Amino acid sequence: MRETKERFEMKRITPGLVMLGACLALSVVLRASDMVGIYGVVEKVVLEPSDAAPQRVQVWGAFALAEGRGSTYQAPQRGYLYYTCPSGQESICRNEWADLKSVAGKNAAIGFGMRYKPTGRVRKTDEKAASPDLYPIEMGVTKIDNPADRGSDTAQVIEALKNAVKQR
Repeated sequence: MRETKERFEMKRITPGLVMLGACLALSVVLRASDMVGIYGVVEKVVLEPSDAAPQRVQVWGAFALAEGRGSTYQAPQRGYLYYTCPSGQESICRNEWADLKSVAGKNAAIGFGMRYKPTGRVRKTDEKAASPDLYPIEMGVTKIDNPADRGSDTAQVIEALKNAVKQR
């Protein structure tokens, strides 16, 4: 009788342990994926043709673009991103470009765009501004106050970006 009772209790406990293990595994998988498309440290923002009526933006600084799966990023590149706003999204672009301008020159790390979607390209500092990429409206501009909160991979990317900005 005692053996039957123990077997019954094990049958009740086993599904709970399996479910707990699955939840833990899922949380590890979810944490391992960083959906940000671009991390950057912005030095300056140039709105074209003017601050009052922007249609395009140059975002100067150091940037790391997402590549592959998970939380891998290209090595930091100094230069500028050049964007035009997708049609019908002008108000969102103006708001996000104002956010970018608000952190310019403050050595603040930011993230925007989305992994697995086009982010544009980093242009060399001596490259003439032509053929802007479409601005990646996705999750807004996020200021990264504490990179360690986003995981060690992100913290390393942000540290490398800040070092790239220091090395003019």
